[in-house]
Amino acid sequence: MNILILGSGGREYVFTEKIAASNDCDKLFVAPGNAGTAQIAKNIDLSLTDFKGIAEFCSKNSIEMIIVGPEAPLVAGIRDYFEADSTLKKIQIVGPGKAGAELEGSKEFAKSFMQRHSIPTAAYSTFNKATLSEGLSYLQTLKPPYVLKADGLAGGKGVVICENLETAEQSLTEMLKDKKFGAASEKVVIEEFLSGIELSVFVLTDGENYKVLPAAKDYKRIGEGDTGLNTGGMGAISPVKFADSTFMEKVESKIIKPTVDGLKKDKIDYQGFIFIGLMNVGGEPYVIEYNVRMGDPETQVVLPRLKSDLLSIFKSLKNKDLKNEEFEISDQTASSIVLVAGGYPESYEKGKVIKGLNDVENAKVYHAGTAQKDNEVVTAGGRVLAITGMGENLEVALKNAYAGANKVCWDDIYYRKDIGQDLLALQGQ
Repeated sequence: MNILILGSGGREYVFTEKIAASNDCDKLFVAPGNAGTAQIAKNIDLSLTDFKGIAEFCSKNSIEMIIVGPEAPLVAGIRDYFEADSTLKKIQIVGPGKAGAELEGSKEFAKSFMQRHSIPTAAYSTFNKATLSEGLSYLQTLKPPYVLKADGLAGGKGVVICENLETAEQSLTEMLKDKKFGAASEKVVIEEFLSGIELSVFVLTDGENYKVLPAAKDYKRIGEGDTGLNTGGMGAISPVKFADSTFMEKVESKIIKPTVDGLKKDKIDYQGFIFIGLMNVGGEPYVIEYNVRMGDPETQVVLPRLKSDLLSIFKSLKNKDLKNEEFEISDQTASSIVLVAGGYPESYEKGKVIKGLNDVENAKVYHAGTAQKDNEVVTAGGRVLAITGMGENLEVALKNAYAGANKVCWDDIYYRKDIGQDLLALQGQ
C-alpha cells in the first residue's frame, strides 16, 4: 500500500524506518520530513495543516493510509476533514478525530474527562484573563511548588513549575494578561504539585481494544540534574525498572481501561495512540497529562523494542481488529540521547554542517531537525538528532548511546551527559 507520514521529527523518522521495513509497504512519503527520512522515503513539501493540499496529494498518489506524527493536525481535525469527503474517507488515518484530540488540545478538557471517569490526577482549577484575580487567590491556597499549564498547544513548553508564590503569581499574570504562550494560554490550569517519579505509558487503541506499549522515562529539562528550561525532551529510557508488574497492573486497571472506556462512554471513536504522562507517587499512578500521539524522544526508545510489523498493527485499527495482532516486545533496554543546537530551547542558529554520522556504531541515528544542503546534512531545528543505544541492561544501552553521541559533532552541539544516571542510582539502592 501507499502511505503518507506527516511530520519532520525523530518520531517520524522512526515511523518511516519501521513502516519501510514492512512487506505491505509499496510507496512511502513523508511530509515535510528531514534529511534522514529522505534516505528511506520520498519527502514532500506540504504544510501539516494544509488539509486541502494533503488531500490533493493523496488523491494523485493513491495514498491508502496517513500516519499522523505530531499533535497539531489532529487537534485541527485532519481525520474529520477526510471522513467528511466521500472520496477521501476510504483513506485510513492513524490518529484520533478532533473530539478525541481535545485530550491534548485542551488541558481543561483532559482534566474534566479524568474527573468525569474517576481517573486519578492532581487537584486543579482553571482561570482566564477575566478571572486572574481569582487565580492569584487560588495560588495562595496551595503549597509550593506551583504547577501552571497553558490550556492549549504550546509545543511542549506550556508548563511552568514555580518554586515560590511570588514567581507563580508573576508567571500566571504573564500567561493570562501578557499572553506569554499566545492563544495557548488564554486559559491556564493551576494544579496541585505531585511529588514522585515521572514516566510515560503508551497505548494504541482501535476504539474497542487496546495494546500497551513499553513504558519510558524522558528528561525534559535542558540542564543536567534536571535543571533549567523545559524542552521537548533531552533523552529517554525504556523500560523503567520502577514501573514493575504490580505498578503497571494499577496503571491498566485505574487509568488505561477507564480512559478507553471513558472515550466510548463519551461516544468518541478514538483510533490511534494515547500517550499517558504519569507520576508514580509512592507506588500509586496519577495522570499528569494526555497526549494524542507518540512522544518524542520516547518513540526513539519504545518502537525500537517492538519486533512486530507496525504497518500490520496500524492496518488492524480500521476494522477494530487490534486484539488479533501480534505484539512482540524485545526485553532489551533502549536509551536515547538527544543532540541539540546550542541555545535551544531559546534562540539558536541553523545550517551547521553535521560530521560523524557514518562513524556511529552499535547505536541508531534518528534524524529530527536536519536538512540536506550542498550534499551535506545540516542542522535545521533545535533538537537535531537522537542517538539510541540498546543492550541487555541499562548500563550497556547507555554506553552504546553515548559512544554514538560522542562520534557526532557540529559547531555548538550540546547534549546532557547524565541521561539515565538517576535510574542507575535507583538500581543500586
